[in-house]
Amino acid sequence: MKFVYLMFGAALLAGGFTSCEQVEAAKEKPELMKVYGESEAELTAPPLVPRPVGKRAATKLVVNMEVIEKEMEMSDGVSYVYWTFDGTVPGSFIRTRVGDEIEFHLKNHPDSKLPHNIDLHAVTGPGGGAKSSFVAPGHEVVFNFKTINPGLYVYHCATAPVGMHVANGMYGLILVEPEGGLPPVDKEYYIMQGDFYTEGEHGERGLQAFDMNKAVDEDADYVVFNGSVGALTGENAITAEVGETVRLFVGNGGPNLVSSFHVIGEIFDKVYVEGGTMVNENVQTTLIPAGGSAMVEFKVEVPGELILVDHSIFRAFNKGAIGILNVEGPENKEVFGGKTEEKVYQPGEETASEEVAEESNETVAVEGSLSEKMERGKTVYTQNCLACHQATGAGIPNAFPPLANSDYLNADVHRAIDAVKYGLSGEVKVNGDVYNSAMPKQNISDEDIANVLTYVYNNWGNNKTEVTTEMVKSRK
Repeated sequence: MKFVYLMFGAALLAGGFTSCEQVEAAKEKPELMKVYGESEAELTAPPLVPRPVGKRAATKLVVNMEVIEKEMEMSDGVSYVYWTFDGTVPGSFIRTRVGDEIEFHLKNHPDSKLPHNIDLHAVTGPGGGAKSSFVAPGHEVVFNFKTINPGLYVYHCATAPVGMHVANGMYGLILVEPEGGLPPVDKEYYIMQGDFYTEGEHGERGLQAFDMNKAVDEDADYVVFNGSVGALTGENAITAEVGETVRLFVGNGGPNLVSSFHVIGEIFDKVYVEGGTMVNENVQTTLIPAGGSAMVEFKVEVPGELILVDHSIFRAFNKGAIGILNVEGPENKEVFGGKTEEKVYQPGEETASEEVAEESNETVAVEGSLSEKMERGKTVYTQNCLACHQATGAGIPNAFPPLANSDYLNADVHRAIDAVKYGLSGEVKVNGDVYNSAMPKQNISDEDIANVLTYVYNNWGNNKTEVTTEMVKSRK
């Protein structure tokens, strides 16, 4: 009898060891992971992302995606026929975990003019799935794959000519979370950069066609986040509260240009380099290759508008690669105290300081003559305004409104003061054209706000208003 018990115990132990070995083997080789149950994948349009996978087990995940060719707005007055996954640029965000078995349904809308397919960089297999997913208009294909590598991956159309399909907006991101999920954060957003090539020049109105020659020469007319100019500004800006941790899933669809992704006014606490598992810390700007990605995380510690840019900076301010993260909450003077003093600087001369009150932004300066205000205003304009609004006040078409002969400025001086003092975002109509960019609050004194606006109002055909420091102070 004792012998029987010993043999039974040995069998149990042997079975236990075998089970443990299987679990360890599955961790080493996710393709061996057992899947539990089946569910339909939650897909989201940018800039939103689906819920984290958390600690759920690997499962069979059914992804339903549709190719849609549709005309949408590229910029104010400029439209373009985009080729899309699920009707947005970028396409829907797909969220999975290591070991999931994906059943992918790709449908091509009957109104499409062309066949399409999908190459997911998360797929280990021929063409990343492209060979198995070629689909004609009015048809649907189904293919399967296993997610075996954690990371943030680009997907895109790979139908010939591949560059043209990508350039027309056919890209997106698929996240494969590690077992147990990513560490929790307060806010997550989905951002993807792309470069576009139109027959008309930047800002030329009307329906614009794709220009193959410009694309081959890598001469982009637009470089934008989430498919269009203004997709992340004004009412479309993303948001956070002071003290929250933000994670951005950032991709670059290309087809040509590398992104130098930067958030003005923040440092990335963590960067998952190229969307993989290697983490870099305390990063100012991160490179994202065409067809690549990165995950960036940071804690927002002060309120204000943080500006998302491609730091190849003309792309931001002249071609559209700009977005806004609006952070609301209490001031944090220990982190950012703002301006506390301003002095007139004349080399070799003793100068008196002009202290700036933190709350009221008041200065001890005495109102100067009109000519003195114009001279000082020109200096302030050159230092703070010229890059966007140009030396002649002409602005930049479809990006920054003109200040020259401006009906918007001339109609309401108090509104103009508020724009400089507190910032301005959302749509504004200037001289018959609509602009949807963001102007951050200017960190200059009330006196210099008066000076620069006096300079603007007394130049370029404007109505010669003289703005006083008291007028600026009165705007609370």
